[in-house]
Amino acid sequence: MVSRSLLYAAVVIIVVLVVGVAAGLFLTQQPASNSTTSTGTSGTVIQVVAAENFWGSLASQLGGSHVNVTSILSDPNADPHEYQSSPAVARAFATANLVIINGAGYDTWAQTIINASSNSNQKLLVVQSAVGLAGKSDLNPHFWYSPYYVNDTVHAMYKNLVAIDPADTNYFQQQYATLNSSLYHGYMSLEVQIKQKFSGTPVAATEDIFVYMANATGLNVVSPQGFMVAVAEGNDPPAQDVATFQQLMTAGNKTVHALVYNLQTVTPVTEQIKALAAQNQIPTIGVTETLQPPGTTFQTWMGTELVSLQSGLGK
Repeated sequence: MVSRSLLYAAVVIIVVLVVGVAAGLFLTQQPASNSTTSTGTSGTVIQVVAAENFWGSLASQLGGSHVNVTSILSDPNADPHEYQSSPAVARAFATANLVIINGAGYDTWAQTIINASSNSNQKLLVVQSAVGLAGKSDLNPHFWYSPYYVNDTVHAMYKNLVAIDPADTNYFQQQYATLNSSLYHGYMSLEVQIKQKFSGTPVAATEDIFVYMANATGLNVVSPQGFMVAVAEGNDPPAQDVATFQQLMTAGNKTVHALVYNLQTVTPVTEQIKALAAQNQIPTIGVTETLQPPGTTFQTWMGTELVSLQSGLGK
């Protein structure tokens, strides 16, 4: 994957530090700070509503004591694609200083609430736009599984917080540097390690949620695209794709070294694929769409999944 050069500016010119490791993987961007001791003294607490708890975790870590973050989607037993909003959620959106949604058709319920809101002073961060994909259709919406898009989104969060509370810019700069370091040490370095050791290894996935992580780790996803997209959208995959998937994992034809399985999108056909993997001694790595457990940090969640992936590939 080709590295992208980013130029960031807030109140002061921000120096971008690109740590390129293992084929140029973008890992961190560190802003220069005007102060090394400021803790932020304005007393401002920005009300943030994130449609999904993974974006909420990042916003909470970035904003520190100057944000109060409410995350809407966090239920580990629910399919985020099927979420139904409520009046209480609509009120939280309407009164927030900053709203963060994913976009790309992933949380259309949130966009509907925003369209009905009359809060003209509110900042809106749409991740699809923050990662440079505004106006694009037929996208894989699972942007949080891409370290590149995570970096873009964290920077967009930073700019919005500074715009809302410029008096605490130094504080947010320090938080930004700390978060970037934590993201690198928390999970991005694991992606580099996997890429160095397993690049090109064929793997399968029941849903396209894993594709961005596969790109970052250099793994080759060979499961049928039509199967993965259909499951992600809540549809039955085409019969031909099911047959192809089964063939990839059957003894004598087995070509995949691991199966990545979305634990929050389970159907009879994905259960059949999982059983077939077990039958043919193919390690299964579970992943989730929302941050699990809900109280953990984004980077710990991702790191746990990557450790499981690394272990499965090692078998």
